[in-house]
Amino acid sequence: MARTLSTEVHNRTILSALKLFSERGFDAASMDAIARQAGVTKATLYNHWSGKEALMMAVMLHVNGINRERPDVDTGDLTQDIATVLTRRPPGEFEEARSRMMPGLIAYSATHPEFGAAWRHNVMEPPRRCLVRILQRAIHRGQITPGLPIELSISLLLGPMLYGHIFGKGTPQENQKLGKLTAGAFVRAFATTSHRLN
Repeated sequence: MARTLSTEVHNRTILSALKLFSERGFDAASMDAIARQAGVTKATLYNHWSGKEALMMAVMLHVNGINRERPDVDTGDLTQDIATVLTRRPPGEFEEARSRMMPGLIAYSATHPEFGAAWRHNVMEPPRRCLVRILQRAIHRGQITPGLPIELSISLLLGPMLYGHIFGKGTPQENQKLGKLTAGAFVRAFATTSHRLN
């Protein structure tokens, strides 16, 4: 059973791994280099993380601020609710590191299926579940056409956001604008007549 790291050592290790992953990429940042950077032994790393992918996941959860289920969103305004989920931002202090790592993370996930599945479950699934709740509620309220497939809707909503993260400049202002535009376009296209935006 893994022993508990002190908070200080744990945070130092996560930040050291983040620095090396950002500078070198996931494949090139070795556990030896991370241990040296953090001032711990390699054995200490393996006592607390099963391997580099487990440490990578811990880093991604840390920089994305994911430690609990996201709260539900229900303001009564469908466009606003969708935009709120699409524009939620993780902690700003790691914005630059996330921007540098995101393209490499997506590429790594494509070539390492188990890590990709874990990343999608931990990072992508919480906002997806929130959007599902919003859309199911909107269908129940008669705001959206009942026959609209939920999973297709999720793809239509998250697709532009992922595209913006990968190929756009990814500034917080641009992400906010893109999220609002995406939510508005979705509601204009799929809302029932009585709830469609003018």
